[in-house]
Amino acid sequence: MAIKIRKEDALNYHTQGKAGKIEVIPTKPLSSQLDLALAYSPGVAEPCNEIAEDKENVYKYTAKGNLVAVISNGTAVLGLGDIGPEASKPVMEGKGVLFKKFAGIDVFDIEIDEKDPQKLIQIIKSLEPTFGGVNLEDIKAPECFVIEQTLKEQMKIPVMHDDQHGTAIISGAALLNALELVGKKIEDIKLVVNGAGASAVSCTRFYMSLGVKRENVVMCDKEGVIRNDRQGLDAIKQEFSTGRDINTLTDALNDADVFLGLSAGNIVSQDQIRQMAPNPIVFALANPNPEIPYELAIEAREDIIMATGRSDHPNQVNNVLGFPYIFRGALDVRATAINEEMKLAAAKAIAKLAKEPVPDIVNKAYGDSKISFGTMYLIPKPLDPRLITTIAPAVAKAAMDSGVAKNPIKDWTAYELELQERIGIDQRLMSRVISRARKNPKRIVFAEADNIKILKAAQIIQDENIAIPVLLGNSTTIKQLIEEHSLDLQNALIIDPFEDDAKIDHFSRILYEKRKRKGITPHEAKKLMRERNYFGAMMVEMGEADALISGLTKDYPKTILPALHVIGVKEGVDRVAGMYIMNTNKGPYFFADTTVNVNPSAHELVEIIGLTANAVRFFDIEPRVAVLSYSNFGSAKGDVPTKTALATKMAKEQFPDLIIEGEMQANVAINEEIQQENYPFSAMAQKKANTLVFPDLSAGNIAYKLLSELGNAEAIGPILLGMNKPVHILQLGSSIRDIVNMVAIAVVDAQTQNQS
Repeated sequence: MAIKIRKEDALNYHTQGKAGKIEVIPTKPLSSQLDLALAYSPGVAEPCNEIAEDKENVYKYTAKGNLVAVISNGTAVLGLGDIGPEASKPVMEGKGVLFKKFAGIDVFDIEIDEKDPQKLIQIIKSLEPTFGGVNLEDIKAPECFVIEQTLKEQMKIPVMHDDQHGTAIISGAALLNALELVGKKIEDIKLVVNGAGASAVSCTRFYMSLGVKRENVVMCDKEGVIRNDRQGLDAIKQEFSTGRDINTLTDALNDADVFLGLSAGNIVSQDQIRQMAPNPIVFALANPNPEIPYELAIEAREDIIMATGRSDHPNQVNNVLGFPYIFRGALDVRATAINEEMKLAAAKAIAKLAKEPVPDIVNKAYGDSKISFGTMYLIPKPLDPRLITTIAPAVAKAAMDSGVAKNPIKDWTAYELELQERIGIDQRLMSRVISRARKNPKRIVFAEADNIKILKAAQIIQDENIAIPVLLGNSTTIKQLIEEHSLDLQNALIIDPFEDDAKIDHFSRILYEKRKRKGITPHEAKKLMRERNYFGAMMVEMGEADALISGLTKDYPKTILPALHVIGVKEGVDRVAGMYIMNTNKGPYFFADTTVNVNPSAHELVEIIGLTANAVRFFDIEPRVAVLSYSNFGSAKGDVPTKTALATKMAKEQFPDLIIEGEMQANVAINEEIQQENYPFSAMAQKKANTLVFPDLSAGNIAYKLLSELGNAEAIGPILLGMNKPVHILQLGSSIRDIVNMVAIAVVDAQTQNQS
């Protein structure tokens, strides 16, 4: 299902908090007068002098080596056309975000108010001292060809126009694998290209580098086949003109092996697809609507291999598979260019990766345990954590082999570890969870649906196909809020406990049976069941919903108690616990217990450790548990060190396969160097802890809130551990994003419980 974008949501996204999507964060301490003197005057003179003596030292003393300029003049922005440099800025900021997220590359976006190609070339060339590479973006054809080529000739850093080469590289990888599947040789195929813009031209040139013969290519534009007898052809179109006696796209597609569309939606018919050669390969890459809808294409031909630019169909040709990792490899060897050899290496690396066994982490992210190389899986998925360690080294090696690398890599094993450290697969944790949720959405009952935050979150999860919202509360109020805020939730199920006496009677009888020996009477059971947290929990218990979300407007203990009374804990569990995922720039950390147990005993801590470790594994991460205290391995005495040391000892006995250490201070737990120097016996001396178990509620709650506010970490949770069915409690004042994240976790939790 395609993601539905609402104007209000898009505008709010860009205005919430700080305007835009990027900021500059210092990488050095600036807390003292000495720090300031080192950062600027007079200390900065020393690296300046070093660079003046040898310009290559700029890579040693500044951020240039990891800094890319994303540059546009706004003349060909997405599908919006020539909207100007200012209007292109949100796109360029977005490109910078992708560079950072997927490859750990820093970006300055630069929007230039200049349409004259020669002047634009001079402006960009003058920026070379600042950047390690240049990503040209959204510059219209044919000027973009001259601009890129001239800059590549004149600059000594990597330059790539992604609109041209990104699609070429990714679709080129798909083409190689598609041809392998159908048993055709690339030098024999007949290729029809519909479109003559930057992407179409670059893709065609790249396919020819891969082996397609020039005489087997037919290119079409709005006027039909580009023939060499057509008047007024520019140099680019002359390059791809044909002498064959054909005039239309229909003529060209007759017996063609491959169709590449980079033009407009819905311009190719089923009959045109039927006239192609056996086992046709169709890359309909117009966005948002392909040249022929996916469903019509596969209906027309059973033997078709199809790719589009859309995420809701197999074989999405997505540039994010390429540009972050291509620049990563180029920057890491300090390449002076991105040449044809490097692009070919990237395409072949992508193609090869698709043929390797797909790791469970990818299968789970996409909710499909059967992903394997074939007609429905020609190229890797964008969330595949192996992309960076596959493409970047291939590009770096090609740069070295082709003689454009100024800083060759000597230790490839160390380089792979460096790549993993730059972003880590864990940075994409919530992306994987949300993708997995979309594959099998579950019914999520919101106990506080008369709150606009809940309704906006329900809108998002419905639009993005993450979950099926069930709205619990006063139906009149909910409908009024939906109308006032122009939400599209008319088809969502709304349940008002005060309007369904039969359901209340049924649910209250069940509650009475569960709690009659806990002091509850039939009258009290009926009264409680009109309270939405009891009603929502009973819906989950009775299978009328798959998970409960609540807590936005009530204290945590008041929200969790109804769920404990109605649903209860898992068999063998004596108490529940709360865990937060803290998404930091060093990857995620798991904090427990942060919300439930005030002062657990050593035995209770062991149970919390077991629950937490299982929860971390739920996210496809191997837990490395540190039991925290103010002491390191007996260095200080007191009740807390004694309790945590005993809990660690018992947990090691109870969970022999678990990596666990304690008692230890928080900074020691996440710093391997301290452990290697002072505590080499530690189970985490080689690889730091990722799961922190706190000695009591105060410590855990204070730690996660401080890290959220002062450390700019994203807190995801709290995730309730140990319940018999999925129940997740929001914190008071949770944002819409927090709610959506929690829903995705609840959906995957429900998926997992259904499988067990």
